[in-house]
Amino acid sequence: MKFIILFGPQAVGKMTVGQSLVAKTNFKLFHNHMSIDLVSNFFDYGTPAGKRLVQVIRQEIFEEISKSNLDGLIFTYVWAFDLQSDWDYIENISDLFRSRGAEVYYVELEADLEERKVRNKTENRLIHKPTKRNTEWSENELIETNTLYRLNSLSDEIKQQHYLRINNTHLSADTVADMIIEKFKLK
Repeated sequence: MKFIILFGPQAVGKMTVGQSLVAKTNFKLFHNHMSIDLVSNFFDYGTPAGKRLVQVIRQEIFEEISKSNLDGLIFTYVWAFDLQSDWDYIENISDLFRSRGAEVYYVELEADLEERKVRNKTENRLIHKPTKRNTEWSENELIETNTLYRLNSLSDEIKQQHYLRINNTHLSADTVADMIIEKFKLK
């Protein structure tokens, strides 16, 4: 199995690139809002109950998938590099998949803030992420989070063997997916 962690700031294109990868491989996509939006029907993600439920759902899905015979899983994540808890989380899920024989790949996306504001309002994003449909709130959150946290790594900060960083400001999701497939020989 191949486990791809596709990370970067909000509205950078993680889900859309993941969708393109799914279309070009036999992998499954678990974008971060699948759990967030489910839980938000009951609890705000920012509450202790909301955060706990998202964590439990993700962990249970990872447990089952890591034991399965699926070819691959793509997981999207907003990684705050200045939070040790995010580093620990990525390490824990990576270790889980590695412990069951999976190869783990790290793909970091980056794009200009102005482009991310445009992508924040795309039809595909709003269809698949109900909690982002209030685009004024969502854009404010995007800007605020961008000032509070460091959402892209520093040069040489990620030491993993299977790592790729792509500035996709001016690239289509299909082009980015092709770059990932070629780099990691996923076909």
